[in-house]
Amino acid sequence: MPRLAVLLVVVALLLVSLAPAAVAQDEEFVFGMVLVGPRNDRGWSQAHYEGGLFVEEKIPGARMVYFENLNPSTPEATLEGVVTDMVAQGARVIFTASDEFEEDTSTVALQFPDVVFINVSGDDAFTGEAPPNVGNVMGEMEWGKAIAGCAAALTTQTGSIGYLGPLINFETRRLAASAYLGARYCYEKYAGGNPDDLTFTVTWIGFWFNIPTVTLDPLEESNRFYDNGADVVISGIDTTEALAVAKQRSAQGESVWAVPYDFMGACDEAPEICLGVPYFHWGPAYVDIVQAVKDGTWEQSWDWLGPDWEDINNQDTTIVGFVPGPGLSAEAQEALDDFIAEMTAFATDPANEGAFFLWEGPLAYQDGTVIAAEGEKLPAIAPLGETPSVWYLSQLLLGMVGASS
Repeated sequence: MPRLAVLLVVVALLLVSLAPAAVAQDEEFVFGMVLVGPRNDRGWSQAHYEGGLFVEEKIPGARMVYFENLNPSTPEATLEGVVTDMVAQGARVIFTASDEFEEDTSTVALQFPDVVFINVSGDDAFTGEAPPNVGNVMGEMEWGKAIAGCAAALTTQTGSIGYLGPLINFETRRLAASAYLGARYCYEKYAGGNPDDLTFTVTWIGFWFNIPTVTLDPLEESNRFYDNGADVVISGIDTTEALAVAKQRSAQGESVWAVPYDFMGACDEAPEICLGVPYFHWGPAYVDIVQAVKDGTWEQSWDWLGPDWEDINNQDTTIVGFVPGPGLSAEAQEALDDFIAEMTAFATDPANEGAFFLWEGPLAYQDGTVIAAEGEKLPAIAPLGETPSVWYLSQLLLGMVGASS
């Protein structure tokens, strides 16, 4: 046989032998996404859904199956039923994307020990209550909320800021408090005001978004903030009612602004009065988890992930970011950039590992209980009951107006 023919045969055989490996790499891998709200809510649930699309884009063969609107407004649906259906479709890892699902995730996971479950924002893997096939992931939104509070303080003309909160728990208290700390700091340092003159009022609607007859109406509560003198409302709920109300009132000639939450594109709804949006970008973290499960290297962990401090808006690496809004003045934008630079310097200093910027004493709860003495950094997390920490914030902070429980 001529040498050329022999060479072609050898090459063909090599290609055939390599083909199964290539096919195996691209073999379909199904993962599930359970959403508490609709996938197009311009907030929390859409951010998770788009995180799933990011996984499909980055991992060959990955395919997402999802269920939206699993919440008290749909009592006929259960997490167990949703998970059973996803597993039947081949899901090998399922993200339960809300603390609303924390308890049920650990219960349901016992029925499917060969499936990995990732509950978002929960802490059962930290406390040791989770089965071995359940992990947790959350982004350190405390940074983003502090930036949001700063943007509000740099803009307010009345010295009154409203915070539209969802339900009350450890997470929502610490995020509202983070916005408050950022607001106080920037009101004094960059706006030249007395932080004790700044009013920061929190109203809780009762759930992550509006459920008629179950929650307070976020449209009404947003209007109430503005009626009572606030000119900036920071949203802590999953949807964009605060922004919609500010847009309506601005169109009537009022000087009002809003800060939405969760989703990078939220400002697009009313850019002219949007001061920016602290957002989650779940894609990079979800890629790491799905790839680990696919490779057989996943191990249970509790992951509270911070921004990429080289670029908090790097869409390939960051889990938390902040997009400045067109509603910010040039002067406020410059001051906000300086604040983010301060925050970055703090976060990248090894001496501050395990701590958040501004979470330093003197700090006290609303009832006056001191949780950090002068100069003392409050730990980011510590076992509940051992010592106060940011993660397990049991009350709002002294100086905030609103209910703690």
